[in-house]
Amino acid sequence: MLNVFKGWLARYFSDEEAILLTLLLVIGFAIILTMGSILAPVLASAVLAFLLQGLVGFLERKSIKHIWSVNIVFLIFLTLFIVILFVLFPLVWEQVTNLVNELPRMLQKGRKLLLLLPQRYPDFISPEQVSLWIGEASEQLGGLGQKVLSFSLTLLPNFVGLLIYLVLVPILVFFFLKDRELMLNWFTSLLPRNRPLMKQVADEMNDQIANYVRGKVIEIFIVGAVTYIVFAFLGVNYAALLGLLVGLSVIVPYIGAAVVTIPVALIGFFQWGWGNDFIILMVAYGIIQALDGNVLVPLLFSEAVNLHPVAIIVAVLVFGGLWGFWGVFFAIPLATLLKAIMSAWPRHQDKNNHNEEIDAA
Repeated sequence: MLNVFKGWLARYFSDEEAILLTLLLVIGFAIILTMGSILAPVLASAVLAFLLQGLVGFLERKSIKHIWSVNIVFLIFLTLFIVILFVLFPLVWEQVTNLVNELPRMLQKGRKLLLLLPQRYPDFISPEQVSLWIGEASEQLGGLGQKVLSFSLTLLPNFVGLLIYLVLVPILVFFFLKDRELMLNWFTSLLPRNRPLMKQVADEMNDQIANYVRGKVIEIFIVGAVTYIVFAFLGVNYAALLGLLVGLSVIVPYIGAAVVTIPVALIGFFQWGWGNDFIILMVAYGIIQALDGNVLVPLLFSEAVNLHPVAIIVAVLVFGGLWGFWGVFFAIPLATLLKAIMSAWPRHQDKNNHNEEIDAA
C-alpha cells in the first residue's frame, strides 16, 4: 500500500511547480472558505473590475489614455450603481413586501382548490393528506413572512456597515481598474520566473473566464430586462421581482430555469386562474427561455465550456454549498479551472512500470 502511494506521489508531485501550484490553490480556497464573508466587498469589487476591464481596453485601443479610459468607465459604472441602488432595489423590495402581505389570500385560495381534490380523485387523495399539505404550507409561508420581517429589522442596526460596503466597493473598483497592471506585476514577482505549468493554465483560463463571466452578466441583464418588459406589458403582478428572479436563474444551468418556473406559474395562476391570460403568460415565458438558450447563449459565449452536464450540476452543488452565491456564480469557471489543471498537470511515469513496459516490449 505504501509503495502504491509513493508511486502515485512520484507520478503527480515530483515536479516542484506542481507542488507550488497545489499549495497556492489550497491557500486560495482556505482564504475564501474562512474569510469569504469578510472579503466579500473585495471579491465583489474584483469581479466588477474584471467585467469593466474589457471596456477600458477598448477605449485604450481608441488611443485614449489609460487614466481617462478608467475615469470614463468608472463614471458609467457609478451611474449604473446608483440606478440599481435607488431605483431597482426599492422597486423589488416593495414588490417583495406586497407579495408577503398577499400570501394569506393566496394560501386561502389554494386551500379551497386542495379541498376539492378528494372529491374529484377519492381513490388517490384522502382528506387527511390534504389537511397535512395545508398545515405544512401554512407553516412554511408563516416562516417565510417572519424571515422577511426579521431580515428587514436586522438591516437597521447594520445600516452603518451597509453604507461602508456601498462606499468601499466603488473605491475598490476604481483602484482595481487603475492599478491592474501594477497589482498583477507585484503578484507575478512573487512566483518563480520559470513557470510553464502556471502559464499554460493561466492562458487557458483567462479567455474562458472572461468570456463566461462577462457573457453571464450580460445574459442576466438582458433576460431580466426582457422578462420585466414582457410581464409588465401583460399586466403580471410583481413583474420587477419576477424579472429579477428569471435573470438570476441563468446563473444556475438547467436547475435555475426549472426552479424559477414555479413562482412565475404560481403568481400567474393566483392572479388569473386557469384562463387565457395564464396560458399567454406561460407561452411568453417559454419563448423567453427558448430564445435565451438557443439564440442569446450562442451569441454571448464565443467559446463553449467543454463540461459534461453532470459535471456542471455537481460543480454548482459543491461550490454553491461551500461558497454560497459566489460559489454558484463561479461554479463553471472553477470546474473549468480544475479541468485545465488536470489536463496540464505534469505526469511522470513510474520507473517500475516503465521498466515493465520495456521488458514486455
